[in-house]
Amino acid sequence: MLASIGSTAPFIGLFGTVWGIMHALKDISSKGSAGLDVVAGPIGEALIATGIGIATAVPAVLAYNYFLRQLKSSNAQIENFGIAFHYLIVKSGMGTKLP
Repeated sequence: MLASIGSTAPFIGLFGTVWGIMHALKDISSKGSAGLDVVAGPIGEALIATGIGIATAVPAVLAYNYFLRQLKSSNAQIENFGIAFHYLIVKSGMGTKLP
């Protein structure tokens, strides 16, 4: 789930950016002016959408990488224990005896 959030959130932010720019262009065409008062609102909304997308993606990716690293470490510890345990069984001769 974290990987999905981390990979899709920037695209949702990008969609918000495109949406805001479309509104800015629409306002420019309807008012016939590209002044700051016409463009600032929609562009500000676009930047907020981009910021929210990035602010959502970065923690999700960091958490995903943290949990993935923990999982790999746990798997390595379990595998090392299994190898050592198998070695002890073989060394003791218990692995060759049938019940």
